[in-house]
Amino acid sequence: MPTAVAPEHVEIQLGDRSYPIVIGSDLLGDASSFAAVPAAATALIVSNTTVAPLYAAALQQALAGRYREVHLLELPDGEAHKDWQTLNLIFDALLQRGADRKTVLYALGGGVVGDMTGFAAASYMRGVPFVQVPTTLLAQVDSSVGGKTAINHPLGKNMIGAFYQPQLVLCDLATLASLPPRELSAGLAEVIKYGPIYDMGFLAWIEANIDALIARDPAALAHAVKRSCEIKAEVVGQDEREAGLRAILNFGHTFGHAIESGLGYGEWLHGEAVGCGMVMAAQLSLRLGGVDAAFVERLTALVRRAGLPVTGPALGADRYLELMRVDKKSEAGEIRFVVIDRPGSAAVRSAPDAMVREVLAQCCAA
Repeated sequence: MPTAVAPEHVEIQLGDRSYPIVIGSDLLGDASSFAAVPAAATALIVSNTTVAPLYAAALQQALAGRYREVHLLELPDGEAHKDWQTLNLIFDALLQRGADRKTVLYALGGGVVGDMTGFAAASYMRGVPFVQVPTTLLAQVDSSVGGKTAINHPLGKNMIGAFYQPQLVLCDLATLASLPPRELSAGLAEVIKYGPIYDMGFLAWIEANIDALIARDPAALAHAVKRSCEIKAEVVGQDEREAGLRAILNFGHTFGHAIESGLGYGEWLHGEAVGCGMVMAAQLSLRLGGVDAAFVERLTALVRRAGLPVTGPALGADRYLELMRVDKKSEAGEIRFVVIDRPGSAAVRSAPDAMVREVLAQCCAA
């Protein structure tokens, strides 16, 4: 991705916990990018074995003038490692190096690294500063923004975590050049999501520019990341802890998390499961009267064009329902789904099991 993109800013408005999202190219190697981060003696960069060899040295060099010591921890890569055992590696590194309350953690990687580093920051000494430096499209448009941190449990995805906001989110678009095509498609699922739930104009823009996004056109990616972050910032600013409105950002996730848990974490990428989950949620929305069949086909076609699966794995309806009852939105054992109540607007609704079974029968492999 050779063309440079000038930095743009999106602000997350949360009172004294507000922070900027900076979007541009060639940012993580520039010391000035981190000027607003609190001063400290020590920083710990948390990355993984895939991303660290690509970008850790540049980030370490950029931070060298701000800290007496800049340490690097490489975690194993993949959703399968988003667990207590891997989280403890971060705590081990902090304790072994005598990290104090001012130590700053830098999450350099995708959603798994960001979620675990944020959870470690929220927990270590009851809270230390951290910075998100997301290197995947999915992390740049979604998981790095808004302060959700978590690890997985064998019985449910992201069930153990905390709301904890970073000091800064630095989206360096140049890192997307190294992203495998499958990971790029997974990120597009979270971009597409914002259209049906919030901004139909953005959905139309994605449809018109999906080929440019897949080709990693710098201007198209910059707009997709910025608009996605703007929408998420607007939602999080109104409902930081998901008491109501913020739940709409989970469109497709109830079905998607069931796919991830049911297959085993890492078998499908998170974005792949969400893409397929959006098709299922659209079918449920159709049955609940929020959209028509043409809308469902329009969304399904876009998910398919993004290179994402539109047919769910054959887990069996009973297993899907069992897994979805563990979802964080469930209340008293009743599954709650994010559905489209009209194009560009979403709501959280329950649905009869029989209706959900119809959707699963239509959307899953035999």
